[in-house]
Amino acid sequence: MNVNFFNSDAYTVRLFMPFGDPDGLRIIDQPNWSGVGVAFPRGAYRDVSKRSEFERTGIYILVGSSAEYGPLPTLYIGQSDKISSRLDAHHKAKDFWDWAVFFVSKDNALNVASAQYIESRLISRALDAKRCNLDNGNSPVGPNLADADAADAEGFMAHILRVLPLIGISAFEEKEQKTQVRERIILTCMAKKKGITATGYVQAGGFVVCKDSLADPEEKSGMHDYMRAIRRELLEKEILVSHGSLYRFTQDYDLSSPSTAAGVVLGRAANGRTEWIDTKSKKTLKAIQEEEAGE
Repeated sequence: MNVNFFNSDAYTVRLFMPFGDPDGLRIIDQPNWSGVGVAFPRGAYRDVSKRSEFERTGIYILVGSSAEYGPLPTLYIGQSDKISSRLDAHHKAKDFWDWAVFFVSKDNALNVASAQYIESRLISRALDAKRCNLDNGNSPVGPNLADADAADAEGFMAHILRVLPLIGISAFEEKEQKTQVRERIILTCMAKKKGITATGYVQAGGFVVCKDSLADPEEKSGMHDYMRAIRRELLEKEILVSHGSLYRFTQDYDLSSPSTAAGVVLGRAANGRTEWIDTKSKKTLKAIQEEEAGE
Protein backbone atom coordinates (compact mmCIF):
# COMPACT_ATOMS: atom_id res chain seq x y z
CA MET A 1 0.00 0.00 0.00
CA ASN A 2 1.33 3.41 -0.97
CA VAL A 3 1.12 6.09 1.71
CA ASN A 4 1.38 9.76 0.78
CA PHE A 5 3.27 11.89 3.28
CA PHE A 6 2.65 15.19 1.50
CA ASN A 7 -0.24 17.63 1.76
CA SER A 8 -1.80 20.33 -0.35
CA ASP A 9 1.13 22.68 0.38
CA ALA A 10 3.64 20.35 -1.28
CA TYR A 11 5.64 21.83 -4.15
CA THR A 12 8.60 21.04 -6.40
CA VAL A 13 11.77 23.06 -6.90
CA ARG A 14 14.38 22.09 -9.48
CA LEU A 15 18.05 22.92 -9.03
CA PHE A 16 20.30 22.58 -12.05
CA MET A 17 24.07 22.71 -11.50
CA PRO A 18 25.75 23.43 -14.86
CA PHE A 19 29.22 22.56 -13.55
CA GLY A 20 28.17 19.73 -11.23
CA ASP A 21 29.08 21.67 -8.08
CA PRO A 22 26.27 21.99 -5.48
CA ASP A 23 28.06 24.97 -3.94
CA GLY A 24 28.70 26.62 -7.31
CA LEU A 25 26.42 28.08 -9.93
CA ARG A 26 22.82 26.87 -9.52
CA ILE A 27 19.83 27.52 -11.73
CA ILE A 28 16.53 27.45 -9.83
CA ASP A 29 13.22 26.65 -11.46
CA GLN A 30 9.69 25.71 -10.42
CA PRO A 31 6.95 24.13 -12.53
CA ASN A 32 4.29 26.58 -13.73
CA TRP A 33 6.39 29.61 -12.82
CA SER A 34 7.44 32.26 -15.31
CA GLY A 35 10.57 33.08 -13.31
CA VAL A 36 14.02 31.60 -12.87
CA GLY A 37 16.64 32.10 -10.19
CA VAL A 38 20.42 32.11 -10.47
CA ALA A 39 22.47 31.52 -7.29
CA PHE A 40 26.25 31.68 -7.34
CA PRO A 41 29.32 32.16 -5.12
CA ARG A 42 31.30 35.33 -5.69
CA GLY A 43 34.10 33.30 -7.23
CA ALA A 44 31.77 32.23 -10.06
CA TYR A 45 30.93 35.78 -11.07
CA ARG A 46 32.66 35.52 -14.44
CA ASP A 47 30.62 32.43 -15.36
CA VAL A 48 27.38 34.09 -14.27
CA SER A 49 28.09 37.26 -16.22
CA LYS A 50 28.02 35.24 -19.46
CA ARG A 51 24.46 34.00 -18.95
CA SER A 52 21.51 35.57 -20.75
CA GLU A 53 19.58 35.99 -17.47
CA PHE A 54 22.23 38.46 -16.35
CA GLU A 55 20.96 41.08 -18.81
CA ARG A 56 17.29 41.03 -17.74
CA THR A 57 15.19 43.01 -15.27
CA GLY A 58 15.09 41.37 -11.88
CA ILE A 59 15.55 41.29 -8.12
CA TYR A 60 18.80 40.29 -6.43
CA ILE A 61 20.07 39.50 -2.93
CA LEU A 62 23.71 39.69 -1.83
CA VAL A 63 24.57 37.44 1.12
CA GLY A 64 27.53 37.60 3.46
CA SER A 65 28.63 38.31 7.00
CA SER A 66 30.13 41.21 8.83
CA ALA A 67 32.13 41.43 12.05
CA GLU A 68 30.58 44.87 12.50
CA TYR A 69 27.03 43.48 12.57
CA GLY A 70 27.45 40.20 14.46
CA PRO A 71 26.44 36.56 13.86
CA LEU A 72 23.31 37.11 11.78
CA PRO A 73 23.79 37.08 8.00
CA THR A 74 24.14 40.39 6.23
CA LEU A 75 21.96 40.94 3.15
CA TYR A 76 21.63 43.58 0.50
CA ILE A 77 18.36 43.53 -1.46
CA GLY A 78 18.10 45.32 -4.76
CA GLN A 79 16.53 45.44 -8.21
CA SER A 80 17.52 46.68 -11.61
CA ASP A 81 16.21 46.92 -15.13
CA LYS A 82 19.46 45.18 -16.04
CA ILE A 83 20.87 42.91 -13.35
CA SER A 84 24.39 43.10 -14.79
CA SER A 85 24.72 46.86 -14.26
CA ARG A 86 24.00 46.73 -10.53
CA LEU A 87 25.89 43.52 -9.79
CA ASP A 88 28.95 44.77 -11.69
CA ALA A 89 28.94 47.81 -9.40
CA HIS A 90 28.44 45.73 -6.25
CA HIS A 91 31.17 43.32 -7.30
CA LYS A 92 33.60 46.24 -7.32
CA ALA A 93 32.31 48.28 -4.38
CA LYS A 94 30.80 45.91 -1.80
CA ASP A 95 33.17 43.56 0.01
CA PHE A 96 30.86 41.88 2.53
CA TRP A 97 29.05 39.45 0.23
CA ASP A 98 30.22 35.91 -0.43
CA TRP A 99 27.39 34.76 -2.69
CA ALA A 100 24.29 36.09 -4.37
CA VAL A 101 21.03 35.09 -5.99
CA PHE A 102 18.90 36.94 -8.50
CA PHE A 103 15.49 36.29 -10.03
CA VAL A 104 14.27 37.25 -13.49
CA SER A 105 11.39 36.18 -15.71
CA LYS A 106 11.93 33.69 -18.51
CA ASP A 107 9.94 35.72 -21.00
CA ASN A 108 11.14 39.20 -19.93
CA ALA A 109 7.64 39.91 -18.59
CA LEU A 110 8.94 41.24 -15.23
CA ASN A 111 9.09 45.02 -15.58
CA VAL A 112 10.90 47.62 -13.51
CA ALA A 113 7.81 48.68 -11.54
CA SER A 114 7.13 45.08 -10.47
CA ALA A 115 10.78 44.60 -9.54
CA GLN A 116 10.70 47.77 -7.43
CA TYR A 117 7.51 46.58 -5.75
CA ILE A 118 9.06 43.19 -4.87
CA GLU A 119 12.26 44.84 -3.64
CA SER A 120 10.27 47.05 -1.27
CA ARG A 121 8.20 44.12 -0.01
CA LEU A 122 11.27 41.94 0.62
CA ILE A 123 13.03 44.71 2.54
CA SER A 124 9.92 45.24 4.65
CA ARG A 125 9.63 41.52 5.40
CA ALA A 126 13.31 41.30 6.36
CA LEU A 127 12.98 44.25 8.73
CA ASP A 128 9.91 42.70 10.36
CA ALA A 129 11.48 39.24 10.71
CA LYS A 130 14.71 40.62 12.25
CA ARG A 131 16.64 37.55 11.12
CA CYS A 132 19.38 39.39 9.23
CA ASN A 133 21.27 42.65 9.07
CA LEU A 134 20.46 44.77 6.03
CA ASP A 135 23.26 46.60 4.25
CA ASN A 136 20.67 48.72 2.44
CA GLY A 137 20.99 52.37 3.30
CA ASN A 138 17.26 53.03 2.99
CA SER A 139 13.89 51.34 2.78
CA PRO A 140 12.45 52.25 -0.63
CA VAL A 141 8.72 52.72 -0.98
CA GLY A 142 7.39 50.56 -3.77
CA PRO A 143 5.38 52.01 -6.64
CA ASN A 144 1.60 52.09 -6.57
CA LEU A 145 0.65 49.27 -8.91
CA ALA A 146 -2.77 48.53 -10.28
CA ASP A 147 -4.49 45.74 -8.37
CA ALA A 148 -3.87 43.16 -11.10
CA ASP A 149 -0.19 44.13 -11.42
CA ALA A 150 0.28 44.02 -7.64
CA ALA A 151 -1.29 40.55 -7.54
CA ASP A 152 1.09 39.36 -10.27
CA ALA A 153 4.07 40.80 -8.37
CA GLU A 154 2.93 39.14 -5.14
CA GLY A 155 2.63 35.84 -6.99
CA PHE A 156 6.15 36.17 -8.39
CA MET A 157 7.46 37.01 -4.91
CA ALA A 158 5.68 33.99 -3.40
CA HIS A 159 7.73 31.73 -5.65
CA ILE A 160 10.91 33.53 -4.60
CA LEU A 161 10.05 33.07 -0.92
CA ARG A 162 9.53 29.34 -1.47
CA VAL A 163 12.99 29.00 -2.98
CA LEU A 164 15.11 31.12 -0.63
CA PRO A 165 15.11 28.81 2.44
CA LEU A 166 16.22 25.91 0.22
CA ILE A 167 19.39 27.79 -0.76
CA GLY A 168 20.12 29.02 2.77
CA ILE A 169 18.27 32.35 3.12
CA SER A 170 15.75 32.35 5.98
CA ALA A 171 15.58 36.10 6.56
CA PHE A 172 12.06 36.49 5.14
CA GLU A 173 10.35 33.43 6.55
CA GLU A 174 7.24 33.58 8.70
CA LYS A 175 8.34 30.62 10.76
CA GLU A 176 5.12 30.21 12.65
CA GLN A 177 3.31 29.25 9.43
CA LYS A 178 5.61 26.38 8.49
CA THR A 179 4.44 23.96 11.15
CA GLN A 180 0.75 23.14 11.35
CA VAL A 181 -0.75 24.10 14.72
CA ARG A 182 -2.11 20.60 15.24
CA GLU A 183 1.42 19.19 14.94
CA ARG A 184 2.98 21.48 17.51
CA ILE A 185 3.88 20.33 20.98
CA ILE A 186 4.42 23.39 23.15
CA LEU A 187 7.48 22.85 25.34
CA THR A 188 8.64 24.71 28.41
CA CYS A 189 12.10 25.65 29.68
CA MET A 190 12.27 26.86 33.27
CA ALA A 191 14.57 28.17 35.97
CA LYS A 192 12.11 28.23 38.86
CA LYS A 193 14.35 29.94 41.41
CA LYS A 194 14.70 32.97 39.15
CA GLY A 195 11.10 32.95 37.95
CA ILE A 196 12.11 32.17 34.37
CA THR A 197 9.59 30.40 32.15
CA ALA A 198 9.93 30.16 28.39
CA THR A 199 7.77 28.30 25.90
CA GLY A 200 8.54 27.17 22.39
CA TYR A 201 8.24 24.44 19.82
CA VAL A 202 10.34 22.50 17.36
CA GLN A 203 10.34 24.00 13.88
CA ALA A 204 11.76 22.59 10.67
CA GLY A 205 15.36 23.75 10.73
CA GLY A 206 15.27 25.19 14.22
CA PHE A 207 13.33 25.95 17.38
CA VAL A 208 10.86 28.80 17.92
CA VAL A 209 10.84 30.59 21.27
CA CYS A 210 7.39 32.08 21.80
CA LYS A 211 6.55 35.72 22.46
CA ASP A 212 6.54 36.74 26.17
CA SER A 213 8.99 33.98 27.12
CA LEU A 214 11.33 35.12 29.89
CA ALA A 215 15.11 34.80 29.86
CA ASP A 216 17.94 35.19 32.35
CA PRO A 217 19.96 38.40 31.81
CA GLU A 218 22.96 36.86 33.59
CA GLU A 219 25.49 35.09 31.38
CA LYS A 220 27.28 32.28 33.19
CA SER A 221 30.92 31.38 32.72
CA GLY A 222 31.38 28.73 30.07
CA MET A 223 28.64 30.17 27.88
CA HIS A 224 29.63 29.93 24.22
CA ASP A 225 30.76 33.16 22.58
CA TYR A 226 28.40 32.67 19.65
CA MET A 227 25.49 32.48 22.11
CA ARG A 228 26.57 35.71 23.77
CA ALA A 229 26.69 37.29 20.33
CA ILE A 230 23.16 36.05 19.54
CA ARG A 231 21.85 37.54 22.78
CA ARG A 232 23.51 40.89 21.94
CA GLU A 233 21.85 40.80 18.53
CA LEU A 234 18.45 40.07 20.06
CA LEU A 235 18.85 42.95 22.52
CA GLU A 236 19.95 45.39 19.81
CA LYS A 237 16.94 44.43 17.68
CA GLU A 238 14.66 44.64 20.74
CA ILE A 239 13.57 41.05 20.35
CA LEU A 240 14.81 40.70 23.93
CA VAL A 241 13.93 43.62 26.23
CA SER A 242 14.28 44.27 29.94
CA HIS A 243 11.33 43.03 31.97
CA GLY A 244 11.91 43.78 35.63
CA SER A 245 14.97 41.76 36.60
CA LEU A 246 14.65 39.49 33.55
CA TYR A 247 14.53 39.66 29.76
CA ARG A 248 11.35 39.11 27.74
CA PHE A 249 10.87 38.05 24.10
CA THR A 250 8.79 40.64 22.25
CA GLN A 251 7.91 38.26 19.40
CA ASP A 252 8.11 34.63 18.37
CA TYR A 253 11.68 34.04 17.27
CA ASP A 254 13.33 31.10 15.54
CA LEU A 255 16.77 29.96 16.66
CA SER A 256 18.96 27.36 15.04
CA SER A 257 18.39 24.51 17.51
CA PRO A 258 16.69 23.58 20.80
CA SER A 259 20.06 23.86 22.58
CA THR A 260 20.71 27.36 21.23
CA ALA A 261 17.19 28.37 22.27
CA ALA A 262 17.66 26.94 25.77
CA GLY A 263 21.07 28.60 26.07
CA VAL A 264 19.68 32.00 25.10
CA VAL A 265 16.87 31.59 27.66
CA LEU A 266 19.04 30.29 30.51
CA GLY A 267 22.18 32.34 29.86
CA ARG A 268 24.43 29.28 29.82
CA ALA A 269 25.42 26.25 27.81
CA ALA A 270 22.43 23.92 27.73
CA ASN A 271 21.25 20.64 26.24
CA GLY A 272 17.99 21.65 24.64
CA ARG A 273 16.77 18.07 24.27
CA THR A 274 16.60 17.74 28.04
CA GLU A 275 15.88 21.37 29.03
CA TRP A 276 12.70 21.65 26.93
CA ILE A 277 9.85 19.65 28.49
CA ASP A 278 6.22 18.97 27.66
CA THR A 279 4.60 19.91 30.97
CA LYS A 280 1.47 17.88 30.17
CA SER A 281 3.23 14.56 29.68
CA LYS A 282 6.33 15.47 31.75
CA LYS A 283 8.45 14.19 28.87
CA THR A 284 11.62 15.86 27.66
CA LEU A 285 12.07 16.77 24.01
CA LYS A 286 14.59 13.92 23.83
CA ALA A 287 12.00 11.39 25.02
CA ILE A 288 9.39 12.75 22.61
CA GLN A 289 11.74 12.55 19.63
CA GLU A 290 12.86 9.03 20.56
CA GLU A 291 9.24 7.91 20.76
CA GLU A 292 8.47 9.45 17.39
CA ALA A 293 11.49 7.68 15.89
CA GLY A 294 10.40 4.36 17.40
CA GLU A 295 13.55 4.01 19.50
